[in-house]
Amino acid sequence: MTTHATTTTTPATASATTVAAYAAPAANAPLERTTVPRRPVGAHDVLIEIKYAGICHSDIHQARDGWGEGIFPMVPGHEIAGIVTEVGADVTKHQVGDRVGVGCFVDSCRACEYCRKGLEQYCSGTGMVGTYNALDKNGEPTYGGYSTHVVVDENYTLRIPEGIALDEAAPLLCAGITLYSPLAHWQAGPGKKVAIVGLGGLGHMGVKIAHALGAEVTVLSQSLKKREDGLKLGADHYYATSDPATFTELAGTFDLIVSTVSAPIDFGAFLGLLKTDGAMVNVGAPEEPIALNLFALLGGRKTLAGSMIGGIAETQEMLDFCAEHGLGAEIELIRADQVNEAYERVLASDVRYRFVIDASTI
Repeated sequence: MTTHATTTTTPATASATTVAAYAAPAANAPLERTTVPRRPVGAHDVLIEIKYAGICHSDIHQARDGWGEGIFPMVPGHEIAGIVTEVGADVTKHQVGDRVGVGCFVDSCRACEYCRKGLEQYCSGTGMVGTYNALDKNGEPTYGGYSTHVVVDENYTLRIPEGIALDEAAPLLCAGITLYSPLAHWQAGPGKKVAIVGLGGLGHMGVKIAHALGAEVTVLSQSLKKREDGLKLGADHYYATSDPATFTELAGTFDLIVSTVSAPIDFGAFLGLLKTDGAMVNVGAPEEPIALNLFALLGGRKTLAGSMIGGIAETQEMLDFCAEHGLGAEIELIRADQVNEAYERVLASDVRYRFVIDASTI
C-alpha cells in the first residue's frame, strides 16, 4: 500500500495512487482483498485514512446485485470514519488531523433546487453520486469504505465531534442519518408516540434518537427476544408483531411509525396502528414490490411515505445531536477478513447491532 504524507497538496503535484481494499469481484461472489485506484487530491479534496467502516444491509443488497445494475468489482461501504491526512490547496473546511466521516454519497450536481436546499440526496440534476457502485463526474467508478484510504471533496465530508468514538460514529453516517431525518422531518418529540419497526442496525439507532428527541417510543419486532435490549436503548414499550393481539391492542396509537425492515410486511396492518393524520415512513428497501389496499390510507387521512438518508447539513446536525446526547451505534468490531461471515450473520439477524470493520486489518 502506498503511504501518504500529512501535507497540503495541489493538483499540479498530486498523483493518483492505489490502496488496499476488500471488493466483490462479481455479483454474489465472496469479497476478497485487492487494490483499487484513488484519484489525485484536487484543490478541494481531502485524503482520508479510513479507520472504521460500518457494514450496512444495503452493502449486501448491492454486492449481491439485489437492486440490479451493479458495477463490479465493487468495494462497498458508505459508513466511513477516519482522519484527514492530506488536504487540497483550496480546502477550508478541514485540516490535517481532523476526525471526519463520509456517508452514502460523495457528489451531486450542486445546482438543482434540492442541492441548493441542502437535500443533495434527492438531487434532480445528475443525481447524487454514491460513495460506491456509482460513476463520478469523470465517468470513473467510485469505491467505498472497505479500504484504507479515500479521496473526497471537502463539501461532501462531515466533521465527527470529539464526543463520539470513531468506531461508534461510523454507522451514524448511514444508519444514524437514515433514522434522524424522518424523525426530525415528521417532528418526533415530546407528546408524540413513535413506533420503530425492527430492532436491527437501523432500528436501534431509531430508538436511541427518538428517545433523545423526547418521544414516547415503542419497538415493534417479530419476537420479544430483543426486548431487554430495546428497553435499555430507550424504548418505553416493546411488542411482538407475530402476536395478532398486538395489532388489536395498539390500533390507532401512533403519530409516526418508521419501518426499518428490508423484507415485505403487511402495510395495511401497520397503517391500522396510526392515529388520524399519522404517518408511516419506510427507510428499509425490500427488493420485492409491495401490495396495498388503499382503504388503509383513506380511513384516517394517513400517509405512507419514504425517506432516504439526509443531506450534508442535516447529517452534520445529526452528528452534533448524537455527540450532545452521548449517542453512538452499538457495534461489533471485526477484522476485514471476517466480512463474508459478517454478511451471512447480518442476513441471519445475528448482530447487535452493527458490524464495523477495523480498517487497519485490510
